[in-house]
Amino acid sequence: MAVTAITIAKVSEIPPGKVKVVETPAGRLAVCNVGGRFYAIDDLCTHDGGSLDQGTLAGQEIECPRHGARFDVTTGKPQCLPAVVPVKTYPVKVVGQDLQIEMS
Repeated sequence: MAVTAITIAKVSEIPPGKVKVVETPAGRLAVCNVGGRFYAIDDLCTHDGGSLDQGTLAGQEIECPRHGARFDVTTGKPQCLPAVVPVKTYPVKVVGQDLQIEMS
């Protein structure tokens, strides 16, 4: 199975503490800037399918705006109820001014 790196955004598009949703072959991803480091997660709360990009990013946790579930964007692990299932994460590489993820 071939692995392909795809550009998902520019570094300048996502300031520290902000989130941007991008459409990829894997679906909608929320790309988060945590202190200059970038993380990509599925843009769906595992509790009820809400869009995580509409929530608040505080440090490395993003909070679902629907029921308050929080996820660590670096690992995808839920940090509090009602979510118990992690969100999928995708490694992000900075290549020049581009943010890329690897897709298989």
